[in-house]
Amino acid sequence: MRILVVGGSGLIGAHVVEVLRERGHEATATARTAQPGIDHLLDLEKADVDGLRQLLAGHDGVVYAARTDEQQALRKPIYPVFRDDLVEPVVRLFTAARLEGLTRGVVMGSYYTYYDRLHPKLRLTERHTYIRCRVEQAQEARTAAGAGLPVAVLELPFVFGRAGDRLPNWAGPLDRWARSRSPLLAPIGGSAAVSARSVAMVAVDALDSASGEDIPVADENLTWDEMLARIAAAVGRTRRVRRMPAAAVRASTRLGGALQALGRKESGVNPSHIADLLLAELFIEPTTGRPLGAAVSETFAQG
Repeated sequence: MRILVVGGSGLIGAHVVEVLRERGHEATATARTAQPGIDHLLDLEKADVDGLRQLLAGHDGVVYAARTDEQQALRKPIYPVFRDDLVEPVVRLFTAARLEGLTRGVVMGSYYTYYDRLHPKLRLTERHTYIRCRVEQAQEARTAAGAGLPVAVLELPFVFGRAGDRLPNWAGPLDRWARSRSPLLAPIGGSAAVSARSVAMVAVDALDSASGEDIPVADENLTWDEMLARIAAAVGRTRRVRRMPAAAVRASTRLGGALQALGRKESGVNPSHIADLLLAELFIEPTTGRPLGAAVSETFAQG
């Protein structure tokens, strides 16, 4: 296969390129900025369908592996901003892929879409702009691709690992907290977690089989206190993680939402309602069974 990887310099995209080549496939890596290993420059937010068709010509499939910062607080209304970032570029990409006759595609999505299907009573798409746009991204990518171009959506939790100097966008604050002398506090509940390498392996499997499924991906399920304890150990600051009462979590997140509202701002995951997610067990079954330890160590290397 010959596969175009959009976001090929990122944490996940770089691993996808690596796994494709290990398995004997040809990978074309794109990114916004020039750097070693990048074959073409591409700003997907500005690219039109005709330009994308030229880039996709001669490929069998395409992987969308760009990332978004859902926690950045923006001026209201934020929906048009998130839609322009998450949905519209993917629609143009898969429209171009269909017109060029590609036969397979993968979108790196979010496990929040998985929980939106499992727990509709949480009203996640109504309460969180990021989750709404992730659901729209998956739906509209497949509509644009049409019946002849199956698109697999990998629903990803916390992704650990490193690709060059690329780390998860949430790693910095947790790294600084784990290295500090501040107490480590965690809510009840937890999250699925996966390594970037494991994501790449699942993505290439989906390309090989031309899957069009929603694919939740996890290597391990961790409670929040287990995750923080592993991070603290990885930075060489092993210590006890205390659990926060649920009432305290709800009060602090509601306060965060109120402060954002006063500033006429909002983030993709709304802090006024994030307690429902923090206090839940956002687990995925079955897991891959692949160990996560090496990826945690890579993300939070002692230094």
